[in-house]
Amino acid sequence: MVASNSAVVLIVEDEPLIRFNILDVLEEVGHVAVEAANADEALVVLKGRQDVDILFTDVNMAGSMDGLQLANRVRAMRPNIGIIITSGMVRLDPMALPANTAFLPKPYMHDALISTINSLMT
Repeated sequence: MVASNSAVVLIVEDEPLIRFNILDVLEEVGHVAVEAANADEALVVLKGRQDVDILFTDVNMAGSMDGLQLANRVRAMRPNIGIIITSGMVRLDPMALPANTAFLPKPYMHDALISTINSLMT
């Protein structure tokens, strides 16, 4: 699958192997991938980069806040950014999420992630 629009995607995942795998997949289809190991690093990246289109975050991770708290913080800072929340531990009702936010349960197929990014970019 190829990205329909190139996006800058911030991947927030505390498992390095998962993070690197997602980074490779996204770059292979034409997206620009930026990475952070936790919410604190993600906020630093967002302060330094105004070009991030999509936040892709895991829910459960170490640090001062989890992925849901990060998503809420980012939504307040940047209302137009697309947000994808993923987790293998919790299930979120997609209807309960704010606009321009998607939930992708783990394990997910790479095609599902790319399709979700594409849908948030349109």
